[in-house]
Amino acid sequence: MSVTSLRLVAHGSTAALRQARFGGQLDDLDEGGLRAALALAPAAPGRRALLGASDVCLSSPAVAATRTAYALGLTPTVDAALADCDYGDWNGRSLEEIAATQPEALREWLSAPDAAPHRGESVLALRERVGRWLDGQRDRGQRVIAVTHPILLRVAVVHALDLPLVTYRQLDVEPLAIVRLTNRGSGWQLRLAAPPA
Repeated sequence: MSVTSLRLVAHGSTAALRQARFGGQLDDLDEGGLRAALALAPAAPGRRALLGASDVCLSSPAVAATRTAYALGLTPTVDAALADCDYGDWNGRSLEEIAATQPEALREWLSAPDAAPHRGESVLALRERVGRWLDGQRDRGQRVIAVTHPILLRVAVVHALDLPLVTYRQLDVEPLAIVRLTNRGSGWQLRLAAPPA
């Protein structure tokens, strides 16, 4: 039986994250985000990295994700399926700005996972995309690290555990958070592990 170990890593902090902006695919890590990612990388040969060994590292196309991977001492291969949610007309705009200018649209987006008032990707469509990607990793039989966006970690957990989609809003994912999923052929299991000594 092949075992797939998947570690999903949220990219480090960016100005867009700190300002609660939608998207920001071209946004790079801020100074604090880069420092925090570098602090997680193995400092010397023989020191076990927080992420452990991997066979492959995949990354969102976003600069913040690829820079995070490199800062962690990994060499990522870009995977378009790990791209951030397409926020359409809201991309780059702040939550505060949308709340002030389009309160009804924001309320619709926050309450209905299939809504896309921004003419971009709904949360439902995002879950379907991430779910297809996650299902495709199931029989890989490798140790995979995927560096991506916080919202993707949220919908991946919902998909992996077959939870109602609305529960994704109850998951809070901070920069550099790690979600560990394991598949031994019978479905994904969420693995809660202590950091290495």
